Amino acid sequence: MDKNIHVPISREDAEGLRAGDYVYLTGTIYTARDAAHKRMKETLDAGKELPFSLDRNVIYYMGPSPAREGRPIGSAGPTTASRMDKYAPELLDLGLGAMIGKGKRSPAVADAIVRNGAVYFAAIGGAGALLSKCILSSEVIAYGDLGPEAVRKLEVKDFPVVVVIDSQGNNLYETAARAYAKEG
Repeated sequence: MDKNIHVPISREDAEGLRAGDYVYLTGTIYTARDAAHKRMKETLDAGKELPFSLDRNVIYYMGPSPAREGRPIGSAGPTTASRMDKYAPELLDLGLGAMIGKGKRSPAVADAIVRNGAVYFAAIGGAGALLSKCILSSEVIAYGDLGPEAVRKLEVKDFPVVVVIDSQGNNLYETAARAYAKEG
């Protein structure tokens, strides 16, 4: 089922999604990859505030290529999400509403998604140039010294994602594999 969601994502919207739903996100999302997550963890461990509120916000695991002239961002494809698994449960417990990446997540992340009424979306790997067309603006807001891994604030319109792990713990990668095995 196709759904249009305004982000930040409300708990009600997240809880209304099911694994396999196609979703189009519009609003503000933030980017962060490995190095930015490490810095955010260090910031939290030092008792300081993060550079943006986690409150139901969405983190996109992405580091863009340089923008072409006249564009707000270059190619903007997803990064493998499992690289952020050691950080994600704490961020979800602190209010993060959703994550966008590609690939599987650990059981600890899936448990935190359920515990917090959150969701894990997948963006299509290899389609970074197409995904960038849904990004209206891009602004580095923290850790600029990290280059492409800096935290960015993105304004997106109809950004296409698929629900992989829903707030009930249903995992599209597992259900799709079981369905495929039954057919074979």
